[in-house]
Amino acid sequence: MLSVVNDDGTTPNGFSLIDEIVREGARRMLAAALEAEVNAYIAELADQRDEQGHRLVVRNGHHQPRRVTTSAGAVEVMAPRVNDKRIDETTGERKRFSSAILPPWCRKSPRISEVLPLLYLHGLSSGDFVPALEQFLGSAAGLSPATVIRLTQQWQADHAAFGERDLSATDYVYVWADGIHLRIRLREVKSCVLVLMGVRTDGSKELIAMSDGYRESADSWADLLRDCARRGMRAPVLAVGDGARGFWNALREVFPEARHQRCWVHKIANTLDALPKSAQPGAKKALQEIYNAEDKQYALKAVAAFEKTYGAKWPKAVKKITDDVDELLAFYHFPAEHWIHLRTTNPIESTFATVRLRTKITKGAGSPAAALAMVFKLVESAQQRWRAVNAPHLVALVRAGARFERGQLVERPKAHAA
Repeated sequence: MLSVVNDDGTTPNGFSLIDEIVREGARRMLAAALEAEVNAYIAELADQRDEQGHRLVVRNGHHQPRRVTTSAGAVEVMAPRVNDKRIDETTGERKRFSSAILPPWCRKSPRISEVLPLLYLHGLSSGDFVPALEQFLGSAAGLSPATVIRLTQQWQADHAAFGERDLSATDYVYVWADGIHLRIRLREVKSCVLVLMGVRTDGSKELIAMSDGYRESADSWADLLRDCARRGMRAPVLAVGDGARGFWNALREVFPEARHQRCWVHKIANTLDALPKSAQPGAKKALQEIYNAEDKQYALKAVAAFEKTYGAKWPKAVKKITDDVDELLAFYHFPAEHWIHLRTTNPIESTFATVRLRTKITKGAGSPAAALAMVFKLVESAQQRWRAVNAPHLVALVRAGARFERGQLVERPKAHAA
């Protein structure tokens, strides 16, 4: 391929030579793939012939050239055409060849369809798509604001399907729960998004459920948990959440066998708020000594030291720790590799930091359904980047009832004994 190159390294159409090479390579690869697909289709049906012995499936030239927007840019392709003379016995109509690589309706790759909602969710307004992406893709085809409007309708359908999927085939050993307050228009002024995230037996993290609730109330959380149970969800071994009583009351009602772990990030913030600023740096270090202790025994000693140091002057602050000490130290009964994951609700908080940024930019969505769908779609895209918990092979042992002391496996259940 020969191209005229300007002094600044661009071609006459304004793109760099490397972009042109990439596009030409993508065009040739796509053309070769389409040819191979058609050849395989015809070869597979070569034995099907009419009464005169002529083949029923043959090549028939090419379709009109079509520009397709891909992640490598806009490329022009001429898809091969197939003449399929076979008759469908069910419908009585002629059968048609449909390319799995390039369907007749396709004007942009599925990857581009994924990029559009993500750009919108990350802050780019729909009206900015054409000038922003045309520079990178070399075409504005399929990038109109109307495309995003259609996609938002699909988001709502995806969120509805997500909320009705069967959970019986998936076992969530650990779960994190949190109520996230966002600048979106939900049903009530004091509504929040209730989020439930879990760890499967293979160690991977997954969004379990997401709905809007009123003030993180027990009724709202109970509705969400009961719905998960109705769809087949088993009780988790351990649930991690903040100090909101609504969730814990609902958990006791729906999954009473699940153990409780309070989030240390929330607990430290609440404890320090009950102390004067002058005492906060030292208290924070003392609290870190507790959840970073070698094992539960040393953690209890650190709790006693914290109570001795601050109990006389600030008993309310100390009670925030001593009243919940069992639920704050529950993670010590699990594998040491999992402690860093189980001490806080950070898996939810870190994901929703991006969501907060987007909802701040959009200043609210048009309806409760659109708001939740927008949040769901962003979390769904983030989920692809979630890493599994450390030592994922130990998660299945936790579900099986294995016992851990000081973070180490000391007893294997019979089903896993070697």
